[in-house]
Amino acid sequence: MIARALPSKGRTAISGKLPISNKKDSCLSKPRRLLLLNGPNLNMLGTREPSLYGALTLEQIVEQAQTRAVYYGYTLDAYQSNIEGELVEQIQKAPQVYQGIAINGGAYSHTSIAIADALRLAGLPCVEVHLTNIYRREQYRHHSHIAEVATGTLCGLGAMGYTLAIDALAQLIENS
Repeated sequence: MIARALPSKGRTAISGKLPISNKKDSCLSKPRRLLLLNGPNLNMLGTREPSLYGALTLEQIVEQAQTRAVYYGYTLDAYQSNIEGELVEQIQKAPQVYQGIAINGGAYSHTSIAIADALRLAGLPCVEVHLTNIYRREQYRHHSHIAEVATGTLCGLGAMGYTLAIDALAQLIENS
């Protein structure tokens, strides 16, 4: 696995070897890849309210998700940004490269119609993840624009939600 910090904006990209699909008809298919997107403040995991969000860093959570993706024969590329437009750009590029998207939009889940629109246009299986149970928190967190376009949503399961999102994406893609 290769991890590298992207310059000056606190973003992290993680990738590993590109495994080949186990599907019978995949001899000529492109590598199997998943995209994991993380929104604002998730780069602060591990130090940001550990009693609420847990003690793991984003890098540790991404490593767990990467391990799960490799189990299913996928490469996982992870990207974090505090900037809404950068997340939209990653989503817009996704259909040419990826078979599915897992996303923790952070606060943008509750405010960004642009991210929801980009996900809708991408047309890929999408699983939304939240570390906390957004329905047990402040009222303004109870609505997610991402949930309106996501295939499914996982919330309140902590870091385990990320590995479960990879499980779900692998199943959704295999069954499509």
